[in-house]
Parts: sequence; C-alpha cells; structure tokens
Amino acid sequence: MNSLFVVLGIETWKPVLAALLLPPVPFLLLTLIGARLLLPRRGLGWLLIVSSVVMLWLSTCTGAARGVAQLLLPPPPALSFDRVRELRAEVAARKPIAIVVLGAGVEPFAPEYGVSSLQYPSLERLRYGLWLGRETGAPIAFSGGTGWGQSDAAPEARVAAKIAAEEFSRPLKWVEEESRDTRENASRTMALLKPAGIDHVVLVTHGYHMARAMRAFTEAAGPDVRIEAAPMGLARKLETPTLEWMPSARGFNQMRQVLRELIGKLAGA
Repeated sequence: MNSLFVVLGIETWKPVLAALLLPPVPFLLLTLIGARLLLPRRGLGWLLIVSSVVMLWLSTCTGAARGVAQLLLPPPPALSFDRVRELRAEVAARKPIAIVVLGAGVEPFAPEYGVSSLQYPSLERLRYGLWLGRETGAPIAFSGGTGWGQSDAAPEARVAAKIAAEEFSRPLKWVEEESRDTRENASRTMALLKPAGIDHVVLVTHGYHMARAMRAFTEAAGPDVRIEAAPMGLARKLETPTLEWMPSARGFNQMRQVLRELIGKLAGA
C-alpha cells in the first residue's frame, strides 16, 4: 500500500487518509448508516447504532487502548540496567554503536519560546536517547524531517539538535532532516550511519511504534547491521480500574496512536 502511494505520487494524502480511518470518523459513519436503516430494517439499524456507540466509548478508554496494544502491537521490554552497562562496555571497547532517535512531530512555532519546538512525544524520545547516550557513551542520531502533514514546519531533526545542544548540553552526532515517515527515517538514517562504519543501532521510539520502526530499519540496514530495540513510554499510568474504562482525552489519543500504527503496519508504511 505504501508503495502504491509513492507510485501514484499522492504521499501527501496519507495524513488525510489516516484521519478518515481513525476514530471517531468510522463509528460516526456507522451511526448514520444505522439511523438510515431504522425504518426499512429496524433491528439491523439499532444493532449498528448500539455497536457504533459502544465502539465510540471504547475508543476513548485507556484500558481498551492498552489491551489492543498488548494484543496486536506488543512492545519489546525496555533495556535493562544490565544491558545498558553492557552497551557501555562495548562502546568503551570501540565497537561501532549508534543510538538512533526517531522523531514524533514538531511544533512550527512555540510562542513561549519564540522558536520552533518538539511535540511532547518527540521530546520524550529525545530525552531518553540523550540519557542512553550519557549512560553508554554512544553517539546519537536524530531522524525527522517535516512530515507529510507539516510542509511549512522547520525540519524536526534540526529543532531536536538545537534543543539537545542548548538545553541538554549534549550535541547530536548525526542529524537526518529529510525523512517524512518511518520508512524514510530508516533509509536516510542508515545512509548516514553506514559510511561511518556503524554496525549496531540502538533504536529509540515509543513502544507502540517499535514494531513498525524495527521492520523498517531491519530492511534498510541489511544483514550486516544489528538493530536493537530501546522502547520507551512503557510506564503504566496509575488509574483505578473504573477510570480506565471511562472516556478520556488521554484514552482517545492512545487508541488513535495504536490504531494508526496498526494501519501503518498493514499498509507497509
């Protein structure tokens, strides 16, 4: 599916298509279809309406989002402290290892700072990548361009490099600012790392995004480069069981993230 978008030259339609496929649009359409069927087929109409309302409810619950993620997109475990120490020893032994952080969105202009900034998921990834770099001594790459839906924004990796240097005092080694999606993250980043002799990549992204990211980087890297997952954002928020099944903005966002990854995985994006 992803290659079809490329062949047809309609890559910029991807954000629009994703918005139409993700909640609440499909369930709203299902409600309308059910309402239309109330007169000619009353039973089927009510079944569609009730089903769509239930799915709308579940699509806004953190419990449902976590269940779908664990069932269909189970993340690998976080790097243990022992593994971090092993990586530090490997870097000290001059093994060619790099940490790669994947972007997750840029704010074209943050008025409180007066410049562009990173959206919070991207900033979380950058923070963890910089922490790993400090703990292991490995150099860090950040990958992220403008994205298909942010054509007027500054390249995300350029913004990340500025934040890393000025706010964390940890300059990035590689800045890949041309990619627009996960596949391009992989191909363009590996094009930067391979000439430097890197044969081991520690990949940083959110757990829900890791399956798609690992597939893209494994394909782009080839058999001579090891790709190791370093997922983050795995902490479970402390909520009572009742609240986990109550509609919330956080539940809605989490469900959209999970379903977006599923659509991307199925489409080969």
